[in-house]
Amino acid sequence: MEALLLHFDDEADAARRLAQAGGLQAACIERHRFPDGELRLRLPLSGADRLPAQVVVFRGLERPNEKLVELLLAAQTARSLGAAQLTLVAPYLAYMRQDMAFRDGEAVSQRIVGGFLASLFDALITVDPHLHRIASLAEAVPLPHAIALSAAPLLAEVIARHCTRPMLIGPDAESAQWVEAAAKAHGFEHAVCSKRRHGDHDVDIELPAVDVRGRAVVLLDDVASSGRTLARAATLLRAAGATSVDVAVTHGLFAEDALPGILCAGVGRVWSTDCIAHPTNAVSVAPLLAAALRSIPAPRR
Repeated sequence: MEALLLHFDDEADAARRLAQAGGLQAACIERHRFPDGELRLRLPLSGADRLPAQVVVFRGLERPNEKLVELLLAAQTARSLGAAQLTLVAPYLAYMRQDMAFRDGEAVSQRIVGGFLASLFDALITVDPHLHRIASLAEAVPLPHAIALSAAPLLAEVIARHCTRPMLIGPDAESAQWVEAAAKAHGFEHAVCSKRRHGDHDVDIELPAVDVRGRAVVLLDDVASSGRTLARAATLLRAAGATSVDVAVTHGLFAEDALPGILCAGVGRVWSTDCIAHPTNAVSVAPLLAAALRSIPAPRR
């Protein structure tokens, strides 16, 4: 795939890994912030006055609000400079949790943000999006090539290298899809907890009916944000006799004091992918993303 990979300066390392894995040329979008907070972007042209027909924009959407404006400016500018096919690689895809209105008047952000991205790009690649009540990413982001990859097998490899006879536990029913995928890769025993959430920082956890005494347990989930669910599950597992409790997540958001809270709950090790840059990163998704990029057909000339 002959394409130019555009990225922003704060994600240069991750973009370089993807460019190397995919054999792409990478270039940085110049960004200036005015005193009033507005942004000015300048796309790299390398002496030419046009962009190539195929352009890939790399932008993880953790802390997404300003980044969505960046994508609006970058995508429309790329179109005006000759990009015929625009692909967004967003390892973390924001605003997917609100897939219905739970109270009158609530915005269904998944549908709104998904439609916004579909209006800008021809294809989207992401990893382990937080989808609950829909069957495919294309239902949230209506594009012909809306690709949702899973990092669960990659995390399973990390777990297999560091743990002997681990038992994988999902902290809630929503984590079952990732736990099952990771467990299948190595034949790990697995189960999921049940959860009742009372607020962003208040959760009740009930352990599954499995014997964890003397076992190395790994809590596995798609995202760690406040960390309260993982911390509560770890506390209960240690009390139930687990020899050790580690954590493996695709997206390490770790808001505020999340990571210290998880460690204080008795967790020994925390592993995450580099979908979001963090000191806990233990595996790169760049080869996974590069393979997905190669699967997208080139535009017809």
